[in-house]
Amino acid sequence: MEDIFLMLLAGVLVLMGIEFLSYRLDKNPSRQRVGVSARDTATSLSVYALARITRPLAQFTGVPLVVLAAALTPLALPASQWWVWVAALVLTDLAYYAKHRMAHRIRFFWAAHSVHHSSQHFNLSTGLRTPWLVPGWFFLSSIVYVPLALVGFPVWMIFGCHGIVIFYQFPIHTERIDRLPRPIEYLFNTPSHHRVHHGANNPYLNKNYGGILIVWDRLFGSFTEEGGPVRFGLRKNIATHNPIKVNFGEFVAMLGDVRRSRTWRGRVGSLLGPPEWTDANAEQSPTRDDSRLVEAGS
Repeated sequence: MEDIFLMLLAGVLVLMGIEFLSYRLDKNPSRQRVGVSARDTATSLSVYALARITRPLAQFTGVPLVVLAAALTPLALPASQWWVWVAALVLTDLAYYAKHRMAHRIRFFWAAHSVHHSSQHFNLSTGLRTPWLVPGWFFLSSIVYVPLALVGFPVWMIFGCHGIVIFYQFPIHTERIDRLPRPIEYLFNTPSHHRVHHGANNPYLNKNYGGILIVWDRLFGSFTEEGGPVRFGLRKNIATHNPIKVNFGEFVAMLGDVRRSRTWRGRVGSLLGPPEWTDANAEQSPTRDDSRLVEAGS
């Protein structure tokens, strides 16, 4: 397993190198691009390294629930049948869509997921910027797969498909690929669709949550085509490259809002409401971070 990870890591680094060179060699870009930044890339890689180191500990917050569900269910689907694999991948992708949407619309989970959106660049290194040791993230990442375990999919198959969904999204974090042929753009998540997802400007806020398939967004009303320029990052971007501040900044801001809330409704809303939710009765923070704010209806 370790050998496979090292091979994948080597492939990732090679692709990042190719992307970097493509920007340097492109003398006549077809459209304006943000490109790459050595400092921003270093931040993303630092965050990723810390996430890899702490992942075994973080996984204890959710994986046991999936294992328990599989142990309790009387159902068992045959892993030797091809259709079980297809169904597992499609349903895992749907579960990922649900998780991803919740990560944007429930502040407790957004406190973790905002780490991934904190870069003002959109390149392959951005795909590696994942949160580490933020409570609730791995719980959410695992709990959405409990229904799959209950209907009889093997746990190892579920998390294998989860790995496929996650790995698929790495190469679509790029500005170097424009729109693909229409059938592909209609069915699958592509670099164009994912650029929309990372947009911090309207009409791109809270759109295109899909992992592999973009059809979930088309079905559930969260799809938007790439049109005008996309501004990457947060509504109010963080002014730091410190990987610790990048990772915990929104979590600290969330706890600050909970502390300033004067009612239980305010405290619960600060944790479980949408990221833009505010408590009208809370004490005003002189250093409030509005990076999570979105416009109404987005």
